[in-house]
Amino acid sequence: MDGRQWFPLIGLTMSVFVFNMSEFMPIGLLTDIAGDFSISESKAGLIISVYAWAVAVLSLPLMLLLRRMEYRRMLLLCVLLFVFFQFMSGVSTSYAMLMASRLGVAVAHSVFWSIAAPMAVRVVEPRYAKVALSTIAAGTSVAMIIGLPLGRIIGIALGWRMTFMAIAAISLAVLLMLAAVFPRLENPGTFTARRLPGLFRNRVITGIYVTIAVYVTGYFTMYSYIEPFFLQTAGMSESMVTVMLTVIGAAGIAGSFLFSRIYDRTRFAFMTGGMAAAALSMLALAPAAPWAAAVVAVCAAMGMCHTAFTVAIQNEILRASPSDATAVAMSIFSGIFNVGIAMGSIIGGVVTDTSSVGDIGYVGFAFAAAAVLFTAFYLVREIRGSERAAQ
Repeated sequence: MDGRQWFPLIGLTMSVFVFNMSEFMPIGLLTDIAGDFSISESKAGLIISVYAWAVAVLSLPLMLLLRRMEYRRMLLLCVLLFVFFQFMSGVSTSYAMLMASRLGVAVAHSVFWSIAAPMAVRVVEPRYAKVALSTIAAGTSVAMIIGLPLGRIIGIALGWRMTFMAIAAISLAVLLMLAAVFPRLENPGTFTARRLPGLFRNRVITGIYVTIAVYVTGYFTMYSYIEPFFLQTAGMSESMVTVMLTVIGAAGIAGSFLFSRIYDRTRFAFMTGGMAAAALSMLALAPAAPWAAAVVAVCAAMGMCHTAFTVAIQNEILRASPSDATAVAMSIFSGIFNVGIAMGSIIGGVVTDTSSVGDIGYVGFAFAAAAVLFTAFYLVREIRGSERAAQ
C-alpha cells in the first residue's frame, strides 16, 4: 500500500487506540475510583456497564440519523465529541458527573464503532481489506498493551482523573492528524429504516449477532473484574497487574497477525477454534491462579484468541451485509457487542458480590462455551448455505 492508503489507515488505527483505551481503562482503575468516591467496586463497575448500555441503545438510531453524512465529517465530529467528554471525565468532582461524562463519550463511541471497520476497508484497495481489518484490531491490542497499563500507571502516580486528561490530550492530537490526512468518503445514504426487517431476515447476520451477544457476555463477565481477580485471587502486586494487562494486549497483536495471514485458508476452523480457545482460557484462569507463570500463559492465550475471533467475526458481518448497509449492520453489531459488555459487567459484579471474584472465569466460560456450540452447529452451516445459494 502507498501513503495515500497507509496514512488514513494509521489515523483510523490511532483513533481505535484512544477509543479502546477510554472504554476499557476503568477496568484497571476500578479500585481507585471506588475508593475516591467511597463506593463499592461493583458500583464503580457500573461506569463500564452503563457506558456499554448507552452504546447499545444509541448505535443504530444515530447511524440512521446520520446516514447521509459524509464519512470524513462524521469521523471528525465524533472524535471532537470524544475529546470534549474525556476532558469532562477528567475534571469530574462526583460519581454522577463522571457517569454523565462517560455517557457523552458513549455517544461518540456509538458513531465511531459503526463506521470504523467499513471506513478501514474503503481507504485501501480491496485486496488489502484484511490487512486493514487486522491493523484496526492491532489498534485495540496496542491500547491494551500500552493504553491500559499506561492509564493504570498514571492513575496510581497522579490519580485516576489524570488518566482521562491524558486521553483527552492524545485524542486531540489524533483529531488534528485525521483532519490533515483522512480523505472524503461519500456515504451512499440509501439504507433506510424500512430495510431493517430485511437485514434481520438474513440468517447469517442474525446468527452472528446471537454469537457475539452470548460470547461477549461471557468474556466480559471475566474481563470486567480481571483487576480484582489478579489482586485478590492471584495475590499479585500492583505492578504485576499492569504486566498482566500488557500480556493480554500484546497477545492480541499476534491474534490480529494470524487473522491477516491464515484466515482465508482456515476460515471456519479459525473462527470457531479461536472462540473455543478463548473460552478454555477463561475456564483455566482460576486453577492457574497460584502460579504466576501459568496465569501469564493463560492470559496470553486468551488475549490472542479473543482478538483473532473478534476480527474474524467482524469480517463475516462485512461479507454478509449489502454494500450500502455495512455501517448500519456494524452499528447493530457494536450495539449488541456492548450489550454483552454491559451484561458481562453486571453478571461479573453479581458473582463478585455473592460468591467470589475467583469464580468469574468459570461463569464466563459457561457463556462462551454456549456461543462456541451455536457457532459450530448453526452459524457455520448458515454461512456455507448462504454462499452456496449465492453462487
